[in-house]
Amino acid sequence: MKKELQPGTTAEFTVTVTEEMFPVFDGEVIHPVLSTVSMIYYMEKAGRYVLLPHLEEHEEGSGFGIEVKHVGPAVAGQKVTFRAVCVEVTAKRVVCEVTADTSCNRVGVGLFTQAIFNKEDMHRRFQKLQAEIDEKNNQN
Repeated sequence: MKKELQPGTTAEFTVTVTEEMFPVFDGEVIHPVLSTVSMIYYMEKAGRYVLLPHLEEHEEGSGFGIEVKHVGPAVAGQKVTFRAVCVEVTAKRVVCEVTADTSCNRVGVGLFTQAIFNKEDMHRRFQKLQAEIDEKNNQN
């Protein structure tokens, strides 16, 4: 990983809540607000934006862990700013504090940890797993 990635490195962007972001189970909208699933997606995306410019050519990052609290609502048409701030960097991990805020309230807060892998090792691992699953499915 490039040495420029240090605690304090930040990424931020804003999205507008749409109906596609509402929580839906079995075809039914549960609440007309930003779902926890959508919130986590954008928190991970913000963390990815912190990491991406600092990966070496042979490296890739992958979500390793996320701890979040969904503490407030965001309704359709409301703008939500997602922010990730790097709080820890090691050779194998990057930890970001992630937040989601509207102009009215905090929507979510947490930590997102990304693991750093060698791209080729990761690719081989995925291929091996896929081959095992394909073989198992062909036997059934």
